[in-house]
Amino acid sequence: MKILDRYILSTYLKSFFSVFTILMLIFLLQSVWVYIAELAGKDLQFDVILKFLIFVSPRIVVLVLPLTILLVSIMVFGNFSENYEFAAMKSTGISLQRAMKSLSIFIVFLAVVSFFFANNVIPLAEFNFFNLRRNIARVQPAMIVAEGQFNQLQDINIKVAKKSGANGEFLEDVIIHQKKGNSSANYTVIKSKTGEFYSDESSDLIQLILYDGNYYDEIQPADYQKRTKNRPQIKSTFDRYVINIDISKFNDVDFEQKDASARFNMLGVDELNATIDSLYKSRQKSIDVFSKTMNSRSYQNNLNLNYNAVKSDSIVESPENIFDLFTKKKLIQLYEIAITSVNSVQDNIKVKNKSFFISNMNINKHIVALHDKFALGLMCVILFFVGAPLGALIRKGGIGLPLVIAILIFLTYHFISIFAKNSSEDGSLDPVFATWLAGIIMLPFSIYLTSRATKDRALMDIDALLIPMKLKLVRSKLVNEQNLEKHSIDTNEIDRFENEKLIDLIKNFRHYGLKLADKNNALKILRNRGITELELKLSGNLSNESYEAGIRHLEDYHENATLASYSHLSLLIFGMSGLILRNNGIQILGGILISLALIALIFFLVLLPKVLKNQSEFYKLLKKKFMTHNVVFIILALPLFFLYRLYFNRKMNEDLTKIS
Repeated sequence: MKILDRYILSTYLKSFFSVFTILMLIFLLQSVWVYIAELAGKDLQFDVILKFLIFVSPRIVVLVLPLTILLVSIMVFGNFSENYEFAAMKSTGISLQRAMKSLSIFIVFLAVVSFFFANNVIPLAEFNFFNLRRNIARVQPAMIVAEGQFNQLQDINIKVAKKSGANGEFLEDVIIHQKKGNSSANYTVIKSKTGEFYSDESSDLIQLILYDGNYYDEIQPADYQKRTKNRPQIKSTFDRYVINIDISKFNDVDFEQKDASARFNMLGVDELNATIDSLYKSRQKSIDVFSKTMNSRSYQNNLNLNYNAVKSDSIVESPENIFDLFTKKKLIQLYEIAITSVNSVQDNIKVKNKSFFISNMNINKHIVALHDKFALGLMCVILFFVGAPLGALIRKGGIGLPLVIAILIFLTYHFISIFAKNSSEDGSLDPVFATWLAGIIMLPFSIYLTSRATKDRALMDIDALLIPMKLKLVRSKLVNEQNLEKHSIDTNEIDRFENEKLIDLIKNFRHYGLKLADKNNALKILRNRGITELELKLSGNLSNESYEAGIRHLEDYHENATLASYSHLSLLIFGMSGLILRNNGIQILGGILISLALIALIFFLVLLPKVLKNQSEFYKLLKKKFMTHNVVFIILALPLFFLYRLYFNRKMNEDLTKIS
């Protein structure tokens, strides 16, 4: 490895490990807050909490690793540019791609490692995390209840004054509020002096045994008037009362969403492929069984082919109405069978539709989990090629601006990924496409940034788009060139001028509205009199720099203001037309016009600052502060730019003559 590669790689690795450690601690602290209700005040040993955090950490790497690569790439390459190290490399013929060579190999290696990490370490950590929480609840059931506060356990709220015992299983002054069915109100209140948690490691049930207490239950009759008038209730006392609590649902919890859908995170690629194949087969089997069931319930096979014809002793040929073949009694039976069959099919389809929806959602989640393991490595590579050229372009290292940019880019990538995956669960997006969507969007961005940094160009070159538009749409000329054709001085008359007047003519010929030929004639006369162009240039009399600068600023103003007026006019026409069409029910065309209006608005907002800059530079030559003295005009430029342009076209042409 060459010295340069070793230097770049060592610089990157130092920042990488430090930033990775800091971000891991931050995200780990956030995970502690997510589970603070389970960890705080539950009398857990230190080694249990440590295991808890260790098993949580691998899932955090999925977020921290891409963010670290992006941030460190911006920081390191930003430092190289800010300290002119890239300039030194380029002066010796080393391109950006050559400088990124060693880091590119490292990032590819890291992407491969991240795949094996996601395929082996994360599933094992998820499995251990799931079992740790389940076993804690089994061995130490009292951990789910904290002293002096109400704790939600499925359909009961429990509060205990004090816990005792080796595992906190003995309770004092127990108060329980219990819900009924789907109701959110607490109609049952149980109080006891003491209580005890009892559990078995092989069972998902916890027994809460209460001693010496009383029981109050407010009955809710179906008739609302009886419920409010009589207020029926049950009161009783007990010596021993047992409540069974199912803890299996407490432990089937996902880190972010906290729902019972995390099992697919415990599988590797091989297991996921096998599971997905099994789920597809199971779904198809369910569809086949459902189809056969619906067919049998349609009574198609049970139709009585020996129908009772009205004229049973003769064959009915080509009846006009098939119902004429049956008696009224038989017709009533057929109608009842048909109605019952249709209603039964509709009910079964509604129930089965939800079942199939859940099955498809489960399959989609497994597919997303499978492709996520591959997408992680690819995103590490893509974000490196986003961060490295971006750092070289912004030329700013450190932790300030790079951190802000990295967070904005990462949040964009992360939100796109989350929204796409959530949409894929219900089938709105294909799960494979949803998993790779963020990478598909970020890949062209990385290619664009790498291309810009390689060619040593600015991050965004708006002029590259505007200049062709100016050449095609704007035919502006220098203001004084419009006056050059008005008059010219005869050569014999120029020859009679004194040297001072000739020098003034050469310097200010544009100001006087003369032709370039008049300037050349004056230069020729001065050369004959012994005064050269070099002497005029050194003395500052070859041209009026201030006036020439004023002309350039005025020309730029005319070009940008003309394009801005086109954009502003398009904004008004397309915007108003689109709103009118949408209000009149023509949604598609109205939407297209509004989209064009938004594009015109973007162009206008890009061009307006350029117009103001041209005017500000122009009036600096007159030693005036344009932005300060014309605040009202600038504000009015937003809704009434065409009037703004007409006013300043005339005013700036007049003020040009005041530049000396």
